[in-house]
Amino acid sequence: MTTDLVLGVLGWCMVINFGILLFWWVCLMTAHDWVYNFHGKWFKLSVEKFDEIHYNSIAMFKILIFIFNLAPYFALRIAG
Repeated sequence: MTTDLVLGVLGWCMVINFGILLFWWVCLMTAHDWVYNFHGKWFKLSVEKFDEIHYNSIAMFKILIFIFNLAPYFALRIAG
């Protein structure tokens, strides 16, 4: 496995993960009530708790993207 292959995989993983993150955020911003009602069928949550869970999850997902995609990508770029 070459460094170029790993860089390509990490780069595409980063693009896909940021795409998922962006889609998630756009869904919450544009269709908040629909998403809340959809989840409300299964879970009894207040709107405030729903927002807190989603915003914390988005933040955690972003941190994990930085740790597992962005940091190794730049480390390989520097070392490569």
